[in-house]
This record gives sequence, C-alpha cells and structure tokens, in this order.
Amino acid sequence: MRVSSNVTYNDFIKNLNRNAVKVQKTLNQLASLKEVSQSSDNPLLVSKIMNLNVALGQNATYAQEIKDSISWSDTQDGALSSVGESMARIRTLIQASGTATAGKDEINANKNEIQQEMRSLVDSLNTNFDGRYVFAGQATDKIPFEVIETNGEVTGIKYNGTGHNLPREISDGVTIDLVTDGSKMMEADGEDLSTFFNDVMTALNAGEDGDKEALSGELMERLDKFSSNFVDNRTHIGAVANRLKSAGARNETEKISLTQSLSDRQDVDIAEKYMEYQNQMLGYQTTMAMGTKIMQTTILDYVR
Repeated sequence: MRVSSNVTYNDFIKNLNRNAVKVQKTLNQLASLKEVSQSSDNPLLVSKIMNLNVALGQNATYAQEIKDSISWSDTQDGALSSVGESMARIRTLIQASGTATAGKDEINANKNEIQQEMRSLVDSLNTNFDGRYVFAGQATDKIPFEVIETNGEVTGIKYNGTGHNLPREISDGVTIDLVTDGSKMMEADGEDLSTFFNDVMTALNAGEDGDKEALSGELMERLDKFSSNFVDNRTHIGAVANRLKSAGARNETEKISLTQSLSDRQDVDIAEKYMEYQNQMLGYQTTMAMGTKIMQTTILDYVR
C-alpha cells in the first residue's frame, strides 16, 4: 500500500496536536495543583469532588452546631451550680430560723436574706447564652423566670417559658434535645417550687418567732427534694454535654476522612505529575524533531 506525503503530514500534525494537548493539560494541573479544572475534564471525578465538598460543608455546619450546644450546656451547668449554692444557703437560713433560740430579729434577718437568695436563684435560672435564655423552653427570647412579690415581700417564683426542650441536629439524621424546659426546675414530686417558697414565708411570718415546727421539720424535707431535683437536672445536662463531646470527636474524625478523600481525588501528586510532564515533553519534542525531517523531504529524495 502506498502512503502519500499528504497522509504522512496529516498524521504528523495529528500526533503533534495530541502531544501538545497532553502537555498543556499537565501544565494546567501543575499550575493549579488540581486534577481537574472544569467538568469536561472528567465528569465522574468532578461529580465525586462536588459531593465531597458538599459533605465537608455539612460537616462544618454540624461542627459549629455541636460547639454552640456544648457551650450552651456548660452555661446551664454553671447556672445550676449557682442555684445549688442558693438552695444550700436557703436551707441553712431556714434551719437557723427553726431553732428554739432564734428570736424575732434573727428570723427577720434570715427572712430578708432568704428573699435575696430567691432573687439570686431567679437570676441564675435567667442566665442567657449568646442572647438566648437557656431555661426558657423554646421561647429563648423571653425572660423565663420572675419573682412573685406580695406587699413588698418575695413570696414565690413564676415560670413564663414553654414546656419543651430545644432540638439540635448534630449529624445527618441525628438530633439531640438541649435541656431547656424550665418547668422541670419548678417541680419536685408533684409539688411546685413557688408554693414551697410561699409556705416558707408564711412560716417565717407566723407569730413572734415563726412556725418552729414547720421550719425545722417538713419545710426542710421539702427543700431537700427541690435541691435533689436541681441536681438531677444538672446531671441530665451533664449527660447531654458528654454526648455532644463524643459527637464532636466523631465529627472531627469524619472531617479528616472527608478531607483526605477530597485531597486524593482533587489534588495532584507534584512529583508524579512532574515526571509525567517530563515524559510528555520528551514525546512532544521527539514528534517535533521527526516532523522537521518529514517536512524537509522533497521529490528529489525519491529520485536518487
């Protein structure tokens, strides 16, 4: 079969263009350090890279959600720690008022301090995180607790929040409830905290020396139930915080895995890619050298 010069020239141009395209693609990869720069380079690979970028974006969102939720739980724990201190002080004052030696002046002083501790307790329960009240249920923009005053005396506590916890999505399809239902802080064995404090004020105001029997007996037992309830809620919040920290560790592990997978598909191996470039340049230069010889051939070369 006879091969014309035109066929030889066409094959040369085609091979030269093919080698030039390869060299240009490799140069772009080395310049950008990315395997692909547009979807037409490798549609399947680009699709996988896009999916990984979406997954990394979701991972970052969940990471921030977990971080905020841990801070929220830590804030709640600090608030309930202060509540515990107030309840302990109130217990001491009630106990002191119930002794036989406690006179009118001491009971009045204790009553005034108990009222201040009740205000302090409300302030602690009204703690907010990032402008949102941590024990307001789902109405986080409204102050949940307030003191009840009668004739200038603090006689109880009122809860104005909702009876719901606050759900937070911490990973795909996984939700955790932050303990924000403040009504749980107001109840112990079916009794209301506000009723208890009202009974304390009534006992302190009874007669000249107060109701000693109530102050030294059943009021102390009822107070211990409410104190235990605050401890139980604090323990529950601690369990939520531990779960969040475990979720945070898993989130970080997933981030590392996704980042590695993305790098494996998207980033070039510089050493390997440079070797590939050197080989392609060798092929390109060889083609150019052979083309020079082909282009210089004339009819006289065939006459000799």
